[in-house]
Amino acid sequence: MAFVNPEVEVGTENEIIAEIEEKVFFFHGRLICGPDPRGLLLTTVSILLSSWIFSVYVGEDLPSHHSGLIIRVSEMLTLLVLGNLILVSSIDPGIIPRNEQDLIEDVISGTNSARTRRKRVITVNGVELKLKYCRICKIFRPPRSSHCVVCDNCVEKFDHHCPWIGQCIALRNYRFYLTYIVSAFAFFVYVLSFSCWKMHQRVLKNGTNLFELLKNCPETLALTLFSFAAILFLAGLASFHVYLISTNQTAYENFRQRFVGSKSPYDKGILGNMKEVLFVGMPPSRVDFRAEVTPRSWHPTAVSSHEV
Repeated sequence: MAFVNPEVEVGTENEIIAEIEEKVFFFHGRLICGPDPRGLLLTTVSILLSSWIFSVYVGEDLPSHHSGLIIRVSEMLTLLVLGNLILVSSIDPGIIPRNEQDLIEDVISGTNSARTRRKRVITVNGVELKLKYCRICKIFRPPRSSHCVVCDNCVEKFDHHCPWIGQCIALRNYRFYLTYIVSAFAFFVYVLSFSCWKMHQRVLKNGTNLFELLKNCPETLALTLFSFAAILFLAGLASFHVYLISTNQTAYENFRQRFVGSKSPYDKGILGNMKEVLFVGMPPSRVDFRAEVTPRSWHPTAVSSHEV
């Protein structure tokens, strides 16, 4: 999933830069997706299937004078969820370009960064932080960055790699991730409410029990159980990220317990943290994913698309 083209020839040595994973690009580099789309496809199918079951099976028992409006609202929520899902899964999360010169030299010489490198220390709000050197990307990673083992890239302000979206969640797509969680939560609460209402009406009208509900409307019962599970999962996830935002942490920093026993240099208070995470403009991408790479002009801000 690295943005370096594995088929680029280096100078006159004709060495092939191999064994580097690729991201998958759509529309000439306008959309950048992760290497494994299975989680994203499963999530998309789950949302579409839930929306379809709601419209077809739950909608048949809705009051006739309100059914059209209720179904239209569910369709609008579905589009909102899918829109946020597309944004968070197809935007550059904050990939940091690799050090092309060291990478070329290592390929030609057959070494793997055996040279001794200087340690680098910077100060952030009065706290000294040691920059880690990435032997894969050949760079000193900026603070709060990490190398994603799934995507094979260093990513700025790395939060986590989400298998259900198939993309890293980091600096540039974190806000879309939050809006996706909120919109999905609202969608499943809406679906669950009317699904429960339908089953309640069936029980009142026919005096049916759970086994008869399972026999007569299995789709609605399955949708109710799935929506309930999704709500629990999303509520827990949202609560966790509310805590992370209030303390200006990433999920990765929280997992690694980076600042346990000491004050985080990034903590600006609850309001300051919320402003930084939610309202500061998105920085431009460090990589031009639409640029072409030639054997003579390989540059860290250029990438050859694996077009789909």
